[in-house]
Amino acid sequence: MRLTFFFPLTRNLFILKTRFYYTSATVLDSPFSLLHFLHLSATHESHQLNKQAHARVFLFGLTQNPFLASKLVSLYASFGHITESRAVFDSVEDKSIYLWNLMINGYLRSYSYIEAFDLFCKMGHFNAKPDDYTLATVSKVAGEIRDLKVGKLVHCQSIKTGFVLDIVVSNSLISMYGKCGEFEAMKKVFEEMCERNVGSWNALILGYANSGDWILQKDLWEIVRNMQIDGMKLDEFTISSLLSLSGAEGPCVCNYGRELHCYILKNELDSSFGSHVHLGCCLIHMYSKSSKVLMGRNVFDRMRFRNVYAWTAMINGYVENGDFDEALVLFREMQLSDGIEPNKVSIVSVLPACSSSASLMAGKQIHGYAIRKELSHVVALCNALIDMYSKCGSLNSARQVFENGSFCKDAISWTSMINGYGLHGKGEEAISLYNRMLLLGNKPDTITLVGVLSACGRLGLVNKGLSLYNTITNEYGMKPTVEICACVVDMLGRSGQLDQALDFIKTMPVEPGPSVWGALVSASIMHGNIEMQDLAHRFLIQLEPENPSNYVSLSNFHASSKRWDAVAGLRKMMKERGLRKAPGCSWININGKTHCYYVADKSHPHSVSIYEILDGLNFIMKAAGYPSDFEELTQITSQINC
Repeated sequence: MRLTFFFPLTRNLFILKTRFYYTSATVLDSPFSLLHFLHLSATHESHQLNKQAHARVFLFGLTQNPFLASKLVSLYASFGHITESRAVFDSVEDKSIYLWNLMINGYLRSYSYIEAFDLFCKMGHFNAKPDDYTLATVSKVAGEIRDLKVGKLVHCQSIKTGFVLDIVVSNSLISMYGKCGEFEAMKKVFEEMCERNVGSWNALILGYANSGDWILQKDLWEIVRNMQIDGMKLDEFTISSLLSLSGAEGPCVCNYGRELHCYILKNELDSSFGSHVHLGCCLIHMYSKSSKVLMGRNVFDRMRFRNVYAWTAMINGYVENGDFDEALVLFREMQLSDGIEPNKVSIVSVLPACSSSASLMAGKQIHGYAIRKELSHVVALCNALIDMYSKCGSLNSARQVFENGSFCKDAISWTSMINGYGLHGKGEEAISLYNRMLLLGNKPDTITLVGVLSACGRLGLVNKGLSLYNTITNEYGMKPTVEICACVVDMLGRSGQLDQALDFIKTMPVEPGPSVWGALVSASIMHGNIEMQDLAHRFLIQLEPENPSNYVSLSNFHASSKRWDAVAGLRKMMKERGLRKAPGCSWININGKTHCYYVADKSHPHSVSIYEILDGLNFIMKAAGYPSDFEELTQITSQINC
C-alpha cells in the first residue's frame, strides 16, 4: 500500500506492461491492439512502452500500416526523439499528406526549423501536394527563423493552390510577416481576408505589439476597438499581448493596463485554471513595469492558485522596483508557505536582491540550493552568481564560479567577471581577462568595453584605455555608445587631463548625455577646476532639468565659492519645481540581518549598535592612516558581521 501511494505511476506502468504482454500473446497480429497500447503510452507519457509497441509493430510486419506509422511518428516527436520519428517516417513507402504534416510539425516542435523546411521542399519529389495544414506549419517555421524569403515562398504557394483563402493559413502568414518586420505585407494579408476570426485579429495585434515601433504601437488601440466593432471579443491571448505594452515607457505612453484589468474581471477571463495564472502573471508584470508594485502584489494575493511562474513574476517585480528585502522574504515564503520549489528563472530573478543589499549569506544559500538541484551548468544562473559575488565583495567566489568548467561561457559571463575586477580596483586583471577573451575568439560587446575601460580609468591606465577605444572603432568597427564615451571622459578626467576630456566630448561620434557631463563634473571637482566644473554643470542641468541631484551639486559648488545669491536662487528654483533629493542610504549587517540607515539617522531602532560599529571602523581607519571624516564615513556602504 505504501509503495502504491508514493509511486502510483510506476505501478500503473507495470500493470500496463503486463496487459501489453498478455494481449500481445493472445492477439499477436491485431493492429487495433497495438494502436490501443500506443494511445496508452501517450496518455501515461511512457517512451519505454512506446518503444516496446514499436518493436511489436516491426515484428508482425505492420510497419506500412498508415495508422500505426502515423501514431509512432507523432509519439516519438512528442517524446523529443526526433531521429526515431524520422526513421519511422522514412520507412513508410506510401506516405500520406497527413504523415508529411506530422513529420514537419514534429521538427517544428523540436525547434529543428531547417530540417522542417528541407522536408517541405522534398514533398515535390514525392508528388506530395501540401494542404492548408502544411502551408500554415511551414509559414510558422519561416516566422520562427525570421526568413522572409521562405515566408514569401509559402505565401506564393498558398495563392497558387488557393489555400490563402483558408483562415488558418492567412493567420499564419500574418504572424510570419509580423515576426519578419514586414508590417505592410502583414496588414495587406489581413485586409484581403474574406473571413476573419479572433486568431486573425490576435495575429495582427501581436505583430504591432512586438514591432518596437511606437508609431505603429500608438495605433494599436484603434485596432482593438475595430476588433470589438467587428463583433470579436478579446480573449486571453489578446489581453496578454496588450498587457505587455501597458507598462512600457515611450514617446506615446498609452497606459490602458487598469482598463484591461477591469475587462478581465468583467468578462471573467480569469475564471479558468490556466487563464487565471497566465493573466495574473501578465498583470503583475504590467503593474511592476509601471512602478505600481503594490497593485501587482494585490493581484498576486488574490490569485486562487499560484505556481512557480506567479511567484517568480512577483519576486521579479519587487527586484525591478528596488524592494530587495521583500523579494527575499517572498522567495523564502514561496518554499515555506506554498511548498513550491524555485526553478532556474526564480533563482536568477532573486540574485540581484542579494547583490543590492549586500546579503552575501543569502546569496551563498541560493547558490548552494542551485548546486543541490544540479543547476550549476545554467549559463544565466552562473552569470548572475558572478555578478552577485562581485557586488557583495567576494571576488574569489565570483572567480571560482567563472572558472568552473561546467557551463559554457557567453559574452555576459566574460563581461560580468571583467566588471567584477574593475569594481574591486583590479584593472590589470580586468585587462588580462579581456585579452584572454579575445584570444579565445569571443567578440566583445558594448557592456564588455564599458567594464574594461572603467577598470583602466580606476587604475590610471590612460594610454591602454585609449588604445582599447581606438581598437574597437578601427578594428571591430563598433560605433561607440554614450556609456563608452563617458568612460573615456572619466578616464581622462581622473588623470587630470581635463582639456583633453573636453576636446574628446566635442569630437564624440554621439551626442554627449548626462553620464558624459557628469563624469566631467566629478573630474573637475577632484582636480579643483572651477571653470570646467561650472561649464559641465550648466550642460548637465540643461539635459536633466528635473534631476534634483544636479541642482544640489551645483548649489554645493556655488557655496564653496561663497556665491550665496546663486545658492539661494537654485534652492528657490528647486522649491518651485517641487524637486527634492532623496537622501542616500547605506546598509550594515548586524547579527546576520541587513539594516538600512541614513546619515545622522538617530531614529533607527538599532542606531546605537550601528554607530558603535561605525566608531570602531573609524578608529581602525585612523590607525591605518586614512583621513577621518565621519560624515563621509557614514555614507560608505558597509557589511560588518557582529
